[in-house]
Order: sequence, then structure tokens, then C-alpha cells
Amino acid sequence: MCNICFADKEFQQEFLNAHNAYRALHGAPPLTYNKELCDEAQKWADECLKTRTLGHSDTKDGENVYYTSGSPSVTVTGKDAVDEWYSEIKDYNFKTSGFQSGTGHFTQVVWKESKELGLGMATDGRTAFVVGQYRPPGNFTNPGQFEANVLPKALHSSTIYTFN
Repeated sequence: MCNICFADKEFQQEFLNAHNAYRALHGAPPLTYNKELCDEAQKWADECLKTRTLGHSDTKDGENVYYTSGSPSVTVTGKDAVDEWYSEIKDYNFKTSGFQSGTGHFTQVVWKESKELGLGMATDGRTAFVVGQYRPPGNFTNPGQFEANVLPKALHSSTIYTFN
């Protein structure tokens, strides 16, 4: 596990399981947590909450940021952020592949060459920021990168991943 400061093991497991379930659909191997990435993701989540700003850090790793708020309070699960990012699949055209505006969160979630994951989550009870960081990063625009790393859903998967 990630052992980050908010220390909600259930949230951490949901976040990792959601990533790996979606990745399995696209023939990408499962991610594992990396403490250094978790520390950096947590710092950025804390900064986003402090400044009330949704944006990216200056990391060289891949990064997705999720924001939600509610009144009087907000509840967010580890799966919520990943589901939101993955929902961009509806706008991704696998026939043309390559970088496509509005789909970068989805493509980072399923990017085949990414192996490690960091998680940060910060909330004051009414607002929550969730940060995922990925290593190696995805969304490289070099020729052939999207075709090799963002695969369509497999009709029949020969690899089955088990998530605990």
C-alpha cells in the first residue's frame, strides 16, 4: 500500500483496483504503488486544496487530477476519480489514435508502458482533490506511441489479472 498521510486503506485499494481493472480491459499490465510517487502526489493534492486550484504540478511523471465538492459535505471513493478519468474513453477515436483533446486522463490511466502509481488525496470535508501520478509517464506524442500504449478494449483477453 501507499502509506500516505490520509491513511485510508480502503480508498487506496479502490483507487488501485479501479486502475488495474480498466487497464486489464485494454491489455495493459497492472500498476503497483510507488512511495516516492505517493509522496509527490500527496504534496500536490495538499497544494491544490490549500490554493483551491485545479491544475497540474511541474512533475516529469504522468499526472491526473480530480476535483469534487459538495454542500454540506463531500464523499469521494478511490473509484470515483478513476471512473471520471476513464469516462473520457467516449471521446477517444481508436481508429485515428494519437493525442486527442479531452482524452488525456483516459489515455494515462490505460497507458501500457506505465508501471507505477502514486496517490494523493486532500479534503477539508467540503472539497476533495485526488491526484494520480504515473511512472513512466504516458501521453507521449512521438509517432506510434498512442497506437502501442492505448489499446482498444480486448474482445477476448488471454491474460487475467486478480486484484486483492
